[in-house]
Amino acid sequence: MDYLLQVKLGALFGLLLLTLLCGFIPARLPWFRDTQGTERHRTVLSLISCFAGGVFLSACLLDIIPDYLSDISAELDARGLETSFPLPEFIIAAGFFTVLILERMVLSFKEARGARQGERAPLISDNHNGYGHGHGHGHGADVESSGHHVHVDFQAHSSFRSFMLFLSLSLHSVFEGLAIGLQNEESKVLEICVAIMVHKSIIVFSLSLKLVQSAVPPAWVAAYIGVFAVMSPLGIAIGVGVTEAQLPAGALIQAVLEGLAAGTFVYITFLEILPHELNTPGRQLLKVLFILLGFTVMAALGFWG
Repeated sequence: MDYLLQVKLGALFGLLLLTLLCGFIPARLPWFRDTQGTERHRTVLSLISCFAGGVFLSACLLDIIPDYLSDISAELDARGLETSFPLPEFIIAAGFFTVLILERMVLSFKEARGARQGERAPLISDNHNGYGHGHGHGHGADVESSGHHVHVDFQAHSSFRSFMLFLSLSLHSVFEGLAIGLQNEESKVLEICVAIMVHKSIIVFSLSLKLVQSAVPPAWVAAYIGVFAVMSPLGIAIGVGVTEAQLPAGALIQAVLEGLAAGTFVYITFLEILPHELNTPGRQLLKVLFILLGFTVMAALGFWG
C-alpha cells in the first residue's frame, strides 16, 4: 500500500470518528432535548439554534453554491457547451422545486387523511380549555396543557424538511469526500482533510440540533448521524475508485447532482431554518446577532481554508 493511499485511509477514518463525536453531542445530552425547561434554558437553546442557522446560511452561500457553479462551469467549458440559457442556475432551481413539490404532496396527503379522520371525530371535542391556536399537524393537548393561549407553527421543524436537510448535506459530504479521494498529492489530501474536519464538525453539530428540535425519534437521529458520518468517507472511497476507473462522464454527473443538492439546500435554508428562528417572538436583535455570528465563523473558516 503506497503512502498516498494510507493518507487517504487515515483521512477517511478521521472524518468518520470526528463526525460521529460531534453529531452525538446534541443527540445524546438531555440538555439539548429539553424544551420545557426554564426561560433562560429555552433562550440559550434558541440562540444556539440561531447560530446553527447562520452556519447553514454560510454553507449555502459561501460553500455549496460556489463549489457547484465552479464545477459545472468547468465541465461545460471542457465539453465546449455554450448557451445563453443559465443552465447551472436552472439545475439549482430544479432541486429547489423538487423539494417544494415533494413537501406539498406530503402535506396534501396528511391534510386529506386528517379531513377523513375529522369526519369521524365527535362534534364536541374533549378539550378542557376550550380553545386552541395552532397551525399544522401538532397535537392540541400538548399545546393546551400549559393553560395558555399560544401561537405555534407546527410545520416550522417538520420531519420531512429535516430529512431533506439531512439528504442535501449528505450529498454535499459525498462531494467533499470526492475532493479528497481525487487528489494525487499527500500534502493536498491533508490540507483539504483538515479544512473539511473543522467545517463538518460544526455542520454535523448543527444538523443534529435541528433533528432533535424536529422531534425526530432518538433512534432515527442516531441513524441519520451515522449515515451522515459515512458520507464523506464514502466520497473518499468513490474518489479513489474514480481515479482508477477514469470515467469520462463522472465529473459531469457529479456536478449535476451537486446542483440539485444546492437547490435543496437553498429551499431548506430560506424556507425552513431562518424563518423558524426569526418568526418566533422575543430577543430579535440578539437572534440576528447569533445568526451573523454563525455565518461569520464559517466565513472565517472558509477564508482561512
